[in-house]
Amino acid sequence: MSTNVKVLLVDDNPMVLGMLKQSLSTLGQVSTATDAADALLKAVDDPPDLLVTDYRMPGMDGRQLIEKLRSRQATANFAAIILATKTDITERLSSQDPVDDFVEKPFFLREATRRIKRVIDKIALEKMTKAAPSDGVLRGSLAQMNVIDLMQSLEMGRKSCLLTLTRDNEKCDVYFSEGQVVHAVYGTLKGDQAVFKVLHWTGGNFQLDF
Repeated sequence: MSTNVKVLLVDDNPMVLGMLKQSLSTLGQVSTATDAADALLKAVDDPPDLLVTDYRMPGMDGRQLIEKLRSRQATANFAAIILATKTDITERLSSQDPVDDFVEKPFFLREATRRIKRVIDKIALEKMTKAAPSDGVLRGSLAQMNVIDLMQSLEMGRKSCLLTLTRDNEKCDVYFSEGQVVHAVYGTLKGDQAVFKVLHWTGGNFQLDF
């Protein structure tokens, strides 16, 4: 299901750019750029929530593009994913780089989409949280975000909260501390058994109490 997350894809390879855009188009509002200069112009015009950029490009590379955008107040706040070879990731890029993930090239499209989707879901949850009422309770449908995506987003965001899942007469409470499940209750089931019972629900509702 599409979200209101704005994604800017940057790659000088038209084939890679086209495949990623098509794969991600159902997950967010996707725009593309063929180089860093084009990306800078588009980001200033419409700041992205997520930048997915190739590392090696003519002129400015992906890391320099991220640094340039974050040096400007108008475009400073965004998540970032770098597409790079294994050698570049291990030798030139590091875990200290201010990015949310690396996708190793060459990649399988399904795996790249899965990794990018995790970050999109995290951003979508943060947007929903900011828009929540003042009581700190966020409510939604599992058609918007399923249980697995919700739990992964809470883990990535290191959230502490109570996640309540309901479907017809069924109910499960899952307690998170710093992104980790510390307790869960579904009827007489507790812990992992309770979580496994609801993990693949796609219908129903959720409530997050922060």
